[in-house]
Amino acid sequence: MSKSETYQLLLPQIESLVAGEHDMIAKMANVAAVLHEAFGFWWTGFYRVEHDPSQADAQAVLVLGPFQGPIACTRIPYGRGVCGTAWQQAKTMVVPNVHEFPGHIACSSASNSEIVVPVMQAGSVVAVLDIDSRDFAAFDQTDALYLEQIARALTADKTQ
Repeated sequence: MSKSETYQLLLPQIESLVAGEHDMIAKMANVAAVLHEAFGFWWTGFYRVEHDPSQADAQAVLVLGPFQGPIACTRIPYGRGVCGTAWQQAKTMVVPNVHEFPGHIACSSASNSEIVVPVMQAGSVVAVLDIDSRDFAAFDQTDALYLEQIARALTADKTQ
């Protein structure tokens, strides 16, 4: 089965899992589990935009959310690494070789490629979906297309 076919099978399942659920962490947990199991990625999870109370100016940071895989970085500053850059630019980042990405944050030396998809709500990034692979160039525009649809499903209000 092709990657595209796998995503096409997963998308309705994911939409069903998140429909009617109001708790974003619960939705993120199920989405991370479904994607991780279906594709066997090295790391699959979310970072949530939160205001850091330890900062006097209450700067926002990405804080580790639900994930599948080995331990991860807990906080990522705005504009740092692939996740922080995707947040800053509010766009999907496909990185074939993370070791060549300026400012890459190496949470795991086993990670070689990465895709990060912003989760948008009311025009702002509220989280990022971060997926890492041990393989180089594991992600492409097919992943971007479907993962962006999955990110939109997280914030879609289907209860009305």
